[in-house]
Amino acid sequence: MRKRRETMSEGKKNIIAALINEYDIKSAEDIQDALKDLLGGTIQSMLEAELDEHLGYEPYERTENTNSRNGKKSKTIRSKYGEMDINVPQDRESTFKPKIAQKCQKNISSIERKIIAMYARGLTTRQISDQVEDIYGFEVSESMVSNITNKLLPEIEAWQQRPLLSVYPIIFIDAVHFSVRDNNVIRKLAAYVILGINEEGRKEVLSIQIGENESSKYWLSVLNELKNRGLEDVLILCADGLTGIKESISTAFPNTEYQRCIVHQVRNTLKYVSYKDKKEFASDLKTIYHAPSEEIGKEFMEKVTEKWDKHYPNAMKSWKVNWDAIVPIFKFSADVRKIIYTTNSIESLNSIYRKLNRQRSVFPSDKSLLKALYLSTFEATKKWHLPIKNWGKAYGEFSIMYKGRLK
Repeated sequence: MRKRRETMSEGKKNIIAALINEYDIKSAEDIQDALKDLLGGTIQSMLEAELDEHLGYEPYERTENTNSRNGKKSKTIRSKYGEMDINVPQDRESTFKPKIAQKCQKNISSIERKIIAMYARGLTTRQISDQVEDIYGFEVSESMVSNITNKLLPEIEAWQQRPLLSVYPIIFIDAVHFSVRDNNVIRKLAAYVILGINEEGRKEVLSIQIGENESSKYWLSVLNELKNRGLEDVLILCADGLTGIKESISTAFPNTEYQRCIVHQVRNTLKYVSYKDKKEFASDLKTIYHAPSEEIGKEFMEKVTEKWDKHYPNAMKSWKVNWDAIVPIFKFSADVRKIIYTTNSIESLNSIYRKLNRQRSVFPSDKSLLKALYLSTFEATKKWHLPIKNWGKAYGEFSIMYKGRLK
């Protein structure tokens, strides 16, 4: 049903008629200019009224108040109608704090928050500058956009250094790759997302690391950083075959089990397989990690290898090499295995990061990449309110398997 348009009141009609007459309005642009002028005048009048209330008397009125008006200070503010100049009244004792246009506030349309929101969606500084000019009618330079988003850097640093819980039953480490410009050379950098599942089963991004070259030295420094922030114990650390990660875990957290990410393991295997065989091959692989025990899982691995080795001799090699990092899941029930070996917990986050890749083919620096990742993470984690599925069962099994290590 079509909504009935409300009849315009006589008061509104009179205001519009006076507006048209006063500003000689003939176009939509004239309306914009008139509203801008009126907004500036309204703010000016409200400032004067605020000062009257603050002092307790109107201009030229006799009073015993020792404080008095002390001229005006010009100020340029921005709004959705563009920039405008106002004169902020001042008092002799400098105790007047206007509410309508606060001190140090140059933007009454909260444009900074809008710029940061656009940056979080992966827009470049040029795109943000163009959009602000199109929508709000005033120019925001690319350097100004950078300066606004750079205000986040101390916040990001504080977030990266915040204290952690002493125990996380599971930690996932996964990587998303981005193109970053460095001295006019474009190179691929990995953003490593470290996601923890706490004892309540809730997800928490512990850190984001912009990686250089993977090595045991690099990963040991990353894990030691987590320890320095208060992390004392991890039951299971799930990751892909990151170079040096296994040795680093055994050094930093000797009691932690390294679980090779099964989803990545399957993907890496199927890279060797032609499209026509992928569905059948994937189904065969499932028999391995769905097996009721480690012994039967190993038997299935050997059967799958024997079946496909003639066609794809390299496909199953990594299963044999990494078997010791695949087997930890076999001690758990099927429901708990899914929590450990699937990457559902982190894939939803990675999908948001990949949107950044689609928006920006190249980031101008690793600092700009970190800002975008932090903002995207902040937006994504707002929705993380509930524990992950079947956490109660998982916690019970962890309590038995790792007796005395949970709080």
